[in-house]
Amino acid sequence: MSRKRIFVVFVVLIIVGAGVYFLPNILKKEPVLIPEPDQEETIKIEPIGKSVEGRDIIRYTYGTGDKHLVFVGAIHGGYEWNSALLSYELIDYLDENPNVIPDNIKVTVIPVLNPDGLYKILGTAGRFNASSAPPTEQTTSGRFNANEVDLNRNFDCNWQETGTWRGEVVSTGTSAFSEPEARAFRDFVLEEKPVTVVMYHSASNAIYGSECNEGILPETLAVMSAYSKSTGYPAIESFDAYPVSGDVEGWLAKMGIPSITVELATHETVEWEKNKLGILALFEHYE
Repeated sequence: MSRKRIFVVFVVLIIVGAGVYFLPNILKKEPVLIPEPDQEETIKIEPIGKSVEGRDIIRYTYGTGDKHLVFVGAIHGGYEWNSALLSYELIDYLDENPNVIPDNIKVTVIPVLNPDGLYKILGTAGRFNASSAPPTEQTTSGRFNANEVDLNRNFDCNWQETGTWRGEVVSTGTSAFSEPEARAFRDFVLEEKPVTVVMYHSASNAIYGSECNEGILPETLAVMSAYSKSTGYPAIESFDAYPVSGDVEGWLAKMGIPSITVELATHETVEWEKNKLGILALFEHYE
């Protein structure tokens, strides 16, 4: 055999041997796994502003859809502490079940819009237990912020220098949006432009629509109907127990944003399972 032929055979043997050695390792190579999206990337927890006494007003936002639903508790602080607990129940539920939110929806929960009023009664502006809350008759002063202003009379819908609550005269502030809590929520809404806002209150055991001079928005009626049918709360188009001015729901209507007020049955009950049905109904409505 010539030297040339020997050299060619040697090269071929090297190539074949390399293939025998490396090919199994190539075939055994682990596939590249694309990690699941981190849940934290779709949850935003941050303040939208501060109260009179400097406490943070926290938002919890889930999802990235273009239809933004907002749920708000405790605008009346410690007087309606159960609306805060209901909001925290919603936060816990979304923490544990993020996939319940449709892809086209984003959800924000603001559990306590009046942290100073909550702190005045409970000694905390954050998470608490129902067992630590005092009887309702002791919480009346916690309805107002640290300036003794009723925040639900401080918004720009027929704002007046004095307001009414159950026949009593209450402070409405020095002007519409004079209070930092009201300004924080106003700025949040103007930036985020939600498709609907649900305000949690107590204790009328009903759902009320919102309006400001121009009548109730058709979408408000649709949202109210969906929530009412799923929960059993009676749907009432307009609150008429006593005159109300400067309310947040009225201002939202003035801005063209549908809004409903969900009133829990008492000042102590949370009614989570019932309201979960209403929340899921709104997810379906906007999906």
